Amino acid sequence: MTRRDYLNSTLLGSGSLLLTGVSPRELMAREDWDGYSGVGDYEGSNGNTYEVLTDGHKIRDHVFQPMPDNVIDTGEEYDCAVIGGGISGLAAALFFGRQAGPRRTCLVLENHGVFGGEGRRNEFQVDGQRLIAHQGSAMFFPPLDGTFLAGFYDSIGIDYRLFRYQSWAGREPEVPLGRTSYTRGGANFGFFFGAKFGHPKGLWLIDPWGKKLDGAPIPESVRKEMLAVHASKTVLPKRHGDALSRRMDSMTLEQHLMETCGVSRETIRTFVSPLAGGGSGLGADALSAYAEYAADVLLPWKYDVGAEMFPGGNAGVARHITKALIPDSIPGEATLENVCRSRLHLAALDRAGQAARVRLRATVVQVEHEGKPESSKAVRIVYFQNGRLYRAKARSAILAGGSWTSKHIVKGLPQAQRDAYAQFHRAPCLMANVALRNWRFLYKMGICECQWFEGIGNSFALRKMATFGDVSPAVSPDSPVVVTLKILFSSPGLPIEEQVNHGRGELLATPFREYERRIAEQLGMMFSAAGFDARRDMAGLILNRWGHAYLSPQPGFFFGEGGKPGPGEVLRQRPFGRIAFANSDLAGIMDHRASILEAQRAAGQVMNIVG
Repeated sequence: MTRRDYLNSTLLGSGSLLLTGVSPRELMAREDWDGYSGVGDYEGSNGNTYEVLTDGHKIRDHVFQPMPDNVIDTGEEYDCAVIGGGISGLAAALFFGRQAGPRRTCLVLENHGVFGGEGRRNEFQVDGQRLIAHQGSAMFFPPLDGTFLAGFYDSIGIDYRLFRYQSWAGREPEVPLGRTSYTRGGANFGFFFGAKFGHPKGLWLIDPWGKKLDGAPIPESVRKEMLAVHASKTVLPKRHGDALSRRMDSMTLEQHLMETCGVSRETIRTFVSPLAGGGSGLGADALSAYAEYAADVLLPWKYDVGAEMFPGGNAGVARHITKALIPDSIPGEATLENVCRSRLHLAALDRAGQAARVRLRATVVQVEHEGKPESSKAVRIVYFQNGRLYRAKARSAILAGGSWTSKHIVKGLPQAQRDAYAQFHRAPCLMANVALRNWRFLYKMGICECQWFEGIGNSFALRKMATFGDVSPAVSPDSPVVVTLKILFSSPGLPIEEQVNHGRGELLATPFREYERRIAEQLGMMFSAAGFDARRDMAGLILNRWGHAYLSPQPGFFFGEGGKPGPGEVLRQRPFGRIAFANSDLAGIMDHRASILEAQRAAGQVMNIVG
């Protein structure tokens, strides 16, 4: 890693400059924004890169309105065009191809340099070992037998029963690592309390729940409230849309916790958020209470098996879907090991003559019907690629990208859909993957996962890696590992729109080296007493900036208010002319399973259009 970092460099600008709201293009150069991007298939594609950000902001800034005269007509015509090559878009293309047959054609347009959306991965090479981490979408939940998802995963070569994980290779007693990067809260879990709690040098409480928080530097009343929240068992709705689910959707998660656990607002905002609500990108104060539980109601899975995780998170799902869609995109058989380990054959994605094509670095800026939507026979799609505008035609289209672009690019979108999109709020997230040469300092403390309440980030957990990836078959305290910090930008108390805009401004205006400095200082503050040294132990850092990472459902999002349907339902009910809508944000559930199910619905809708 080239470390033009906190060790030897100064900040690009003063603190006052970082607060001015200027654009990344005005504030910093490409390298200050993207930073190190890793090795392998996803090198140069870490999160929303500088290129993707600036191209996307041309849509926001109405650069293509009116459309210039210099649009190049490709002469292409497809049966279906899918806008967005994340998991939902890839799945929509696969469903369309399977239903329509081999003679029908489909074009997927993806603005990033690699398909997958937030289902992509980062790779490091540290001391001769390959390390793999996720950029966003992380956990795989084994589906119930006989369900649609179970059959779909089988059809693309994913069998959760074949997941195998690293064994312990240390000479010392084993620390039981989990299979995901999320904390479990057992005996090898620790809370860190710093200056905010009267401990400038830091205080660790190992196994805090087992010790009933004894020794935590917090008031007795707060200790009791935290224990009450930890011990609470939420009664889930029996079905989506029943009285309990609707009641949950009528209040914030914060109100729900206060009501069911008897916990104060201050305790929730200090200790519970943003982990409670983190799956939707904000704290409990802004989110519908049902957002925390909707996935368990709508997407039941094998809880007794537990969550699994591909080496690179749900990049594994995206790769398997793409392999099924375009077999030559990943050479070899559709096995877990081969799909994970083989290099992508990007040239195979967009070859003339094949039924399905995936076109990368193509930012769609307009989707328009030819003639009146109700009688149109085709839609025209204009996309921006390598500094030029191109036009293609399709008999139908599926918008599988996020709501923040979809609402801008569909020309003539009816008012009902516009009003629905106005209720979509997307929160930013920074996924920071830190490669460490070893984790001996954690082993010395007796922990492998932790949580803290001040500074940057709030938690991480080491994990065993699935061994069908190109990783070491064993792990020990002396093994290189990746620590993943999910950094959210909640501002409790502010209206939801202000929160997401404020957080996005911070994400956009902070250079790579400033984040590197803050992360290194955070780790040093917590672990230097146990022997951690950032100069020696940090082998690399990859930042994945997601400006619109999470759909953050506010109260009323799922079931609507005042007798009106929820905004997602408005867009799901029927297509607009020849245009259908997918993406997980319509479900309000930030989970790749929702992406797949929304894709299935949208593909069925366009099949009814093209016949």
